[in-house]
Amino acid sequence: MLSEHESTIRLGVFATVLITMGLAEWLAPRRPLVVGRWPRWGVHLALVALNNVASRFLIPLGAVAVATRVHEQGGGLLGWVSLPAGVEAVIAFVLLDFGIWSSHVAFHFVPWLWRFHRVHHADLDLDVTSGIRFHLGEIVVSAGFKLAMIFLLGPSPGTVIAFETLLNAASLFSHSNVRLPVPLDRLLRWIVVTPDMHRIHHSVIVDETNSNYGFFIPWWDRLFRVYRADPAAGQLDMTIGLAEYRDPRQTNRLPGILRMPFEKHS
Repeated sequence: MLSEHESTIRLGVFATVLITMGLAEWLAPRRPLVVGRWPRWGVHLALVALNNVASRFLIPLGAVAVATRVHEQGGGLLGWVSLPAGVEAVIAFVLLDFGIWSSHVAFHFVPWLWRFHRVHHADLDLDVTSGIRFHLGEIVVSAGFKLAMIFLLGPSPGTVIAFETLLNAASLFSHSNVRLPVPLDRLLRWIVVTPDMHRIHHSVIVDETNSNYGFFIPWWDRLFRVYRADPAAGQLDMTIGLAEYRDPRQTNRLPGILRMPFEKHS
């Protein structure tokens, strides 16, 4: 049943979180915006629409389809052991999240991958729509990596749907410009990546960019010692984006975003 309604479930959760966080950051913004909300929202929503259409042609099999085939055949590492369904789901979820974290690190340190990923980091502001600002090239490569993980692990289709849905929701939440009480933020950081935690990753300072890679589970950054609690300039005075992209005409127009990976910047 979950597989049959996957698109409806994911779209419903996505729209709910997008609207909820959009309202929350409008009512209680963490930082003033440099470019503004509506110009960026229009470009980001157009980008995600374009990516969704193109992905249907470039990625023939989705994550749930691969999980269904592998799981039905008893394949993957999880298919070799007999575990209660709940335990298997938790293990798969944690390993998939670690895989996403690892691929995120790779996108920062492999030069040709960074060319695509810098589209995400070139945003001069950070709000809920930054969580969907990705170049098609990055989406295709990430999908290939994710499908390989699913093939190797063999998680159930339901686990994959839950993971994909929660990961998308967590990306919207962690990129949002919502103001949370500091004590609540510090507590939540032990459970999930918070906006104040992830915002540091979007700092223009390279050492801060190379920290806090997590989207959902916050433990990997601490475990691999790339966790940073606060930006050097503080949350309100830190500069968002990349040093080489400071012109909104470059960073906030769809043609510029699409050709950004092919420009000669370090």
